[in-house]
Amino acid sequence: MDSSLLAILQVGALVLILVAIHRPLGDYMARIYSSTKDLRVERGFYRLIGVDARGEQTWMAYLRSVLAFSLVGVLLVYALQRAQAILPYSLGFPAIPEGLSFNTAISFVTNTNWQSYSPDVTMGYTVQLAGLAVQNFVSAAVGIAVAIALVRGFARTRQGTLGNFWVDLTRGTLRLLLPLAVLVAIVLIAGGVIQNVAGFTDVTTLTGGTQSIPGGPVASQEAIKMLGTNGGGFFNANSAHPFENPTGFTNLLQVVLMLAIPFSLPRTFGAMVGDKRQGYAILAAMAAIFVVSLTALTLFELNGAGTAPQLAGGAMEGKETRFGVATSTLFASTSTLTSTGAVNSMHDSFTSLGGMMPLINMMLGEVAPGGVGSGLYGMLILAVIAVFIAGLLVGRTPEYLGKKLGPREIKLASLYILVTPTLVLAGTALSFAIPAIREDVEGTSIWNPGLHGLTEVLYAFTSAANNNGSAFAGLTANTPWFNTALGVAMLFGRFIPIVLVLALAGSLAAQPKIPSTAGTLPTHRPQFVGLLVGVTIIVSALTYFPVLALAPLAEGLQ
Repeated sequence: MDSSLLAILQVGALVLILVAIHRPLGDYMARIYSSTKDLRVERGFYRLIGVDARGEQTWMAYLRSVLAFSLVGVLLVYALQRAQAILPYSLGFPAIPEGLSFNTAISFVTNTNWQSYSPDVTMGYTVQLAGLAVQNFVSAAVGIAVAIALVRGFARTRQGTLGNFWVDLTRGTLRLLLPLAVLVAIVLIAGGVIQNVAGFTDVTTLTGGTQSIPGGPVASQEAIKMLGTNGGGFFNANSAHPFENPTGFTNLLQVVLMLAIPFSLPRTFGAMVGDKRQGYAILAAMAAIFVVSLTALTLFELNGAGTAPQLAGGAMEGKETRFGVATSTLFASTSTLTSTGAVNSMHDSFTSLGGMMPLINMMLGEVAPGGVGSGLYGMLILAVIAVFIAGLLVGRTPEYLGKKLGPREIKLASLYILVTPTLVLAGTALSFAIPAIREDVEGTSIWNPGLHGLTEVLYAFTSAANNNGSAFAGLTANTPWFNTALGVAMLFGRFIPIVLVLALAGSLAAQPKIPSTAGTLPTHRPQFVGLLVGVTIIVSALTYFPVLALAPLAEGLQ
């Protein structure tokens, strides 16, 4: 089938599916977080941990709960890795080294799922299930909870509380992620994804050699890996592995799963603030960026320079013939625009300009539609900036959804958009500025010296600080420097923005509602959607233009 026709059919099917689930899933999530009724199992859990389900929290109390829960998660995942040798179903693997255990614990608790190791030959089943898979659920639930807290900040009037983190976490896990993951896992198993505890099976190859084939509980982890925009694969090849992603059906299903919750959350936002048009405006901005990014990446890869790519119908290096160029670019755009980090092709093998697009997707802040929860609150922060800029242009105090945006709100929003660029650029610069570190990076980590090597390091810090987790696949990151530096980038890239988002939510919730006037900027019309897209590109992507000019742009123009 012609690549262009295949791309059109895939995107068309994807759009139809997302349109079909947007309203019911979005409304269902709104009911989850607005309901005053608790399930019996939830009430039992609240009694167990000593939580009053009707007790509301201020933004500072909500934040303390987020940080305390995440700290416990880091310690538990770290301890499981260090104790792996004595755990059941360890498959004979030794304890994971301290540096890698630290990096991995931070990675999964922050919903990044960066993997500086080969999972199928490093992690036993107990660590995979009790450590990594559990964090896939709860880290995603934390992201959604923070987004819901910000939505409540816009929706509430003269209130000092944002809800209860423990209730939001529990409901997001038990009512949303767990039932969906169980259903999806069954579908994946039917589609050919493996699910067992068989360990390694020795087989004789066609050439007469012997090979050990790993098994494992893959479908159960794959389901929440995609639904929670986590991305940590069971196998080193991630979704390029036939046990993890065996057919074109499972490939399209995984793309749908990555987008399902993030593209439905704007509907939840509109329902909870009482104006669904606002949700459609946010959704339109997300969709516009997604379509432009996907189109650019597909064109770059289908029109790869050189005789071989043109004869092959596109740049096929690093892409499986099962999926081809168009399906690979759809998957790559989706995973880097949703902070998932899963891959079904190697981004390191993309053309120079094609490899730049996943970088830009992450540099935008992954807001189109972004990770579960983080994409929505990231886009709402950009909406605050857009309204502020519009207010300056017309000479009036900016307001959004009936809330005034004063100096405190704008400072918090401005700090939010500065966090990840600071982490990315500082981490990349330090990797080359400190002589001892530079020697290790260039001698041990970089496989492709020159401009491409710089892109690999830049990609690693961009992926970590934006909590994406995908790798450029040409960098050895299991070193003391990268384990530490990327761990810090993931930690700060996740929790400093959460601090700022919750502080902004608390400030908004305490305000009175301002009635709309003739001078109020309509934030549900196409003009605002265009302004929001422009602000997203100018404020986010152009911050990185100088370093992009030194790496993928320079390589592509050679």
